[in-house]
Amino acid sequence: MEEKFEQLVVKNEISDEEIKSLIYTIRGKQVMLDSDVAMLYHYETKKINQAVKRNIERFPEDFCFQLTAKEYTNLRSQIETLKTEKLNEGTERGKHRKYLPYVFTEQGIAMLSGLLKNEIAVKVSINIMNAFVEMRKFLLSNTQIFNRLTNVEYKLLEHDKKFDMIFNKLQQEENIKQRIFFDGQIYDAYSLIIDIIKKANNKLLIIDNYVDDSILKMLTKKKSNVEVVILTSNNSNIQKIDIQKFNKEYPVLKVAKTNKFHDRFIVIDNKEMYHLGASIKDLGKKCFGINKIEDTEIIEKIINLKTHNE
Repeated sequence: MEEKFEQLVVKNEISDEEIKSLIYTIRGKQVMLDSDVAMLYHYETKKINQAVKRNIERFPEDFCFQLTAKEYTNLRSQIETLKTEKLNEGTERGKHRKYLPYVFTEQGIAMLSGLLKNEIAVKVSINIMNAFVEMRKFLLSNTQIFNRLTNVEYKLLEHDKKFDMIFNKLQQEENIKQRIFFDGQIYDAYSLIIDIIKKANNKLLIIDNYVDDSILKMLTKKKSNVEVVILTSNNSNIQKIDIQKFNKEYPVLKVAKTNKFHDRFIVIDNKEMYHLGASIKDLGKKCFGINKIEDTEIIEKIINLKTHNE
C-alpha cells in the first residue's frame, strides 16, 4: 500500500554543510535525528515515525533505532554546546520532545526516501546521501589525527592523576608529621589515625595502655596482609572474644599485656613511628598532639622493648 504524506510548506533551503552538521555518531554509527530528517523532507516528525512503524519490517536496527534516555541527554548536551540555530520558522531542534527520538542510519534514510513519493524527497535524499559519504570520508581520512588527539588526552589525564596522587601524598605526609587537635575534633583525629593505619604494608605496632574495642573498628581499614600487634596494660577494655571475632575476618591481630610504656605509639613496618599525646579511645575529647618521630635509634629502642616483651 502506497504511503500518503501531508507535505509541510517550508521556505528555507538548507546547504550541504548544514546537512553534515545534522549527522552524529551514536553506538558507533553515523545517524540523523528523526526531527532533522522530517525537517529536511518537509514533513512532521510524527508522520515520519508513523510511516516507519507501519513498515517496521523495512527498518531493522541497522536502519533505525530509538535512543535511550542517556543517549538523548548526551546528544542534547552536545547540541546545546553549539550555537542554537532555528532550522524551521518557529521551531528549535531537539527541544520539548514528549518521546525519546528515533535516529536513522544512511541505509534507513535510503529506505525512508523510497516511501516518500515526491520530488523534494528525491532531491533531498541525494543531498543527504552525499553528506553521509562526505562525513565518512572525513572520518576515515582523519582517523590517525583523532587517534593521536585521543592518545594525547589520555596521557594528559594520566599525568594529571599522577600529579594529584603525588600532591595528595605530600600534603598527607605534611599533615601527619605534626598535628594538634582540640576538644571536639573527634572526626579529624579519627581520620588521621585511619590514614596512619592505612600506610602499613606489613606490620603495625600499637602501644596504648587504655585501648578498647573502638580500635578494632579502625583496624578494619588496614591492608589485608598487615599483621597487627597491640601492647596494652591490664587497664585496657578489650576482650578475648572481640579479638577472636576480629581475627576471623581481618587476620592477624595479637594483643599482649605489658607495663613498660607510659605514652602511646604507633609503629609502621618497623621503620616509621608516631607519638600520640592521648589514648586512641579518647581522640578529640581533649587537646592533644600527634607527632612523627624520625629518629631511627628511638624507633629501634621501642621495637626492642616490644620484642623483649613477647
